[in-house]
Amino acid sequence: MRVSAGLPTGMEGLTYPIPFSDPENVIRIAQAAEKFGYDSVWGNDHMTTQNYVRAEFPVPPRFWEPLVTYAFVLSNTKTIKVGTGILVLPMRHDIVVAAKQIATLDHFGKGRLELGVGIGAYREEFKALQPDSRMERGDIVDEGLQALNLLFNQRVASFDGKFYKFKDVELWPKPYQKKLPIYVGGNNANNIRRTVQWADGWLPAGMHVDRLRAGVQSLREEAEKAGRDWRTIEVCPQFIVHVGRTREAAIENFRKSQMNKHLISLSKSTLKGQGTASHEDINLIGTPSEIVEKALAFREAGVTHLLGLYFAANSVPELLDQMQVFAEEVMPKVK
Repeated sequence: MRVSAGLPTGMEGLTYPIPFSDPENVIRIAQAAEKFGYDSVWGNDHMTTQNYVRAEFPVPPRFWEPLVTYAFVLSNTKTIKVGTGILVLPMRHDIVVAAKQIATLDHFGKGRLELGVGIGAYREEFKALQPDSRMERGDIVDEGLQALNLLFNQRVASFDGKFYKFKDVELWPKPYQKKLPIYVGGNNANNIRRTVQWADGWLPAGMHVDRLRAGVQSLREEAEKAGRDWRTIEVCPQFIVHVGRTREAAIENFRKSQMNKHLISLSKSTLKGQGTASHEDINLIGTPSEIVEKALAFREAGVTHLLGLYFAANSVPELLDQMQVFAEEVMPKVK
């Protein structure tokens, strides 16, 4: 099972305080992840400040564009991969430009790029960027996945959708990797369908092990119906992490974090109606031995990659300390 760390590309005000993610710290965190043995770092994609963040902080957060950020991260590291967790397709109207950026980054990074896409956590961001759109975000992601696959695999590609349109585009060079990994983010069952149809992995977030196990079973059934080998499809959930000497200390520190406030916000939107289990029970929060036990349960449920583990911390030194403790006391027992 691969293990990767979250990178705060668009996290100030959401999961981390303001200030937090200056360019030097973003690169510093990626370099630390490489040093500690993580497989990759995964950053998210935000274009405008969410309403609840504006209400809480007098200073706006710095949301770095992930693909541009990764150009600097790749040039300042040697082996670690980078991934988008996720690239929000409905906020990116020109899919050809996005495909060109992705292919370029994959070449300059010598194949160290993985691509996660999805609808995005906050509908208010989409409405800010596309105020006149009558399309559902899920339909846009459906079109985007098809368009990206055409651009990456056909010498000359055309697409005539409702949101994305292009004709006789020769995107060259294609991605550096023979098969650039594409993951579909989101807990909704529609994202399992999208994964089976057009992608290489499913990327849910904050999902209880029992619900995740049911999702994996659904994915395998959908793959068999579609004639795909389900063993070739990655299952890559994201979780929040906080390691403590005792479970009580871990929970107390987690509840003091900006990360906890973010999850409360998501429980009213993206995570709405997804069960009654507490965030502490779902996520990797506790002592090292408790976290190992949880991680092994996820692996038994079908998880192949703990992707973009986001460490609950209110300062960069605390984040780096959490990453190191997890790498030394948990990772060797679950990889």
